[in-house]
Amino acid sequence: MIRVTFGRPLVVASGGDEPPRVVSGTTGSLIRRMLGIAALWIGVLLMGGGLALDRVLNSAITRNFDAQLQYVLNAMISSAEIDPVGEVRFNRPLGDQRFLEPGSGLYYQVSAPSFEPFRSRSLWDRALLTGPPHEDDGFHIYDTKEFADEPLRVMERDVHLPGSPVVWRFQVAQDRASLNAYIAVLRKTLVRSFAILGFGLIVMSALQATFGLWPLRKVRREIAAVRSGRAARVDARLPVEIAPMVEELNELLAHNERQAEEARTHAGNLAHALKTPLTVVMNEATANSPDLCRTVIREATTMRRQVDHHLARARAVGRRASGQSVAAVWPSLESVERAVARLYPDVTIDAAGNRQAKVHVERQDLDELLGNLIENAAKYGGHRVFVTVETEPGFVDIVVEDDGPGIPAAERQAMFERGKRLDTGKPGTGLGLAIVRDVAGIYGGSAALEESEDLGGLLVRLRLPAAP
Repeated sequence: MIRVTFGRPLVVASGGDEPPRVVSGTTGSLIRRMLGIAALWIGVLLMGGGLALDRVLNSAITRNFDAQLQYVLNAMISSAEIDPVGEVRFNRPLGDQRFLEPGSGLYYQVSAPSFEPFRSRSLWDRALLTGPPHEDDGFHIYDTKEFADEPLRVMERDVHLPGSPVVWRFQVAQDRASLNAYIAVLRKTLVRSFAILGFGLIVMSALQATFGLWPLRKVRREIAAVRSGRAARVDARLPVEIAPMVEELNELLAHNERQAEEARTHAGNLAHALKTPLTVVMNEATANSPDLCRTVIREATTMRRQVDHHLARARAVGRRASGQSVAAVWPSLESVERAVARLYPDVTIDAAGNRQAKVHVERQDLDELLGNLIENAAKYGGHRVFVTVETEPGFVDIVVEDDGPGIPAAERQAMFERGKRLDTGKPGTGLGLAIVRDVAGIYGGSAALEESEDLGGLLVRLRLPAAP
């Protein structure tokens, strides 16, 4: 079972008596993160959409309210006339009964300077305020709180009536309570609808995240089966988004198996290589042989060669497993050239070729490869060593030539065997070429022996994978 908590370690329970494994440094739950982002984005969208819709519907309701006021105002103007004393009168009554009920919330008023306002009975003893005259004869609408107990929405228009020398102001007003009630109901409905919609979207996001990430639980079970030994690979059918990760995981498992197999092989080879020398030493010691000292020295030298060889292979395998290393050839070549020149001052070492070449090899291993080849050329050759760096598609060839006696073609392959030496009069372990071949092979390269056409001695061609 895996439990993920914010700010706390990830605790993975294991079977049997094994204590739970704690993996620190977690970044929280993917589902919670996805839900948080979804909830934030849904909230922003619903808030913006709700405000926009509220404004549109509020404007539509208000325009409808104002249209009714304008209809009444037009009816007032069309039915107005001037009586014999110069006052305004309606030649027909307005159709809305609320104009006759005091305090009904619907009022009208017609007024002009020096004339008593002509008001609806619903105003009773009150009057609508009139502002300064308008410069046009259009409709003007506004909200006012001139009545303390009821906010009003007023529409007015200045009109020249036939037979009257003054400008009459026609006003119709209605209590905003009904308009505000409509808007409040609308907003309440919008809030409830958007809240339900937001909740539904978040639930949908939760279901999507949960079932979308469900295959990861299957991967976890498959990995647990691999760890417990019930399976060797993750073979479950998975979505295309997760399949590449599982393929890389299977490649990692195969790589680890190869590493473990190589380690077992190295250990077995080393044990087998050391077994015979140890047996010889034990037999000589048990028999109290007078040549015990020479035997111990000889067999110890053999064991040291074997140990050096297998340690070189183990180091190369470990470095290869740590990542795709890149090393520049020319700096390593110059470093080895300086070191060998100090050991063999009578030997001239020249180098030519691509100075920008790089290989997928650890720098320390590249130094060891070049060191073995150049030192062997200086030791067993004459007085000249020539190194050439050549590039080919996908590979870099490092060619080391000397002017020595060379090696017969029939014996060249045998020179890669551990401990094989043609010149036993010079110090050495006979592992140089064997180490070069094995380490190059670990990195996907190769080593071959040929005859130098220019110097007449041995030519060693080291091929390594090129790096960009």
